[in-house]
Amino acid sequence: MKKALLLLIAFLGLSNASCFADALLLTVSHTPYDRQMTPIHDVLTSTSARANDVSLGLVNGWMGDLRNIPYGFQPTWKTPSEVESRQPADCKGKAVTLYKRMKAHGATNVRLVIGKRAPTSRQTHAWLEWQTDSGSYVLDPTFNYTATRVEKIGRSSYVPLYAFAGSKKFRASTTFVAQN
Repeated sequence: MKKALLLLIAFLGLSNASCFADALLLTVSHTPYDRQMTPIHDVLTSTSARANDVSLGLVNGWMGDLRNIPYGFQPTWKTPSEVESRQPADCKGKAVTLYKRMKAHGATNVRLVIGKRAPTSRQTHAWLEWQTDSGSYVLDPTFNYTATRVEKIGRSSYVPLYAFAGSKKFRASTTFVAQN
């Protein structure tokens, strides 16, 4: 009886959490995206010796700048220098360019995420997730001009499938795993 009650409480708690709280990121050695991400591998794995001087205002400025670049789907990942040429770029290029800017300024706890913008989306989408002392944010310069707190995003948006942080790769799992 006690275990059933605890399971019910856990289920109710998880059902009210945001999409990022539902997703458990499992470390993996490879993803289906590894081969096509070759042009941006150095961006994802680069480290910066610079002190963390990233503010929400600075990130919002970068997002607005990237949001103003016309959208144009690209089958391959554009590098940040290609995106900064102001030619049309898609979500992949804009997210990677924001990732590079943030890491160059010392940002930590930033992940590039590939997933679905909505659970019913047919196409995948790329954005960033940034965890700070003041909260967690979704950074999507394709659709948004500013960072959005995770709490303001309902279950109908931003469903992660894979995430990348430095040389680490993750697969999102929405399955609740109970351990003894």
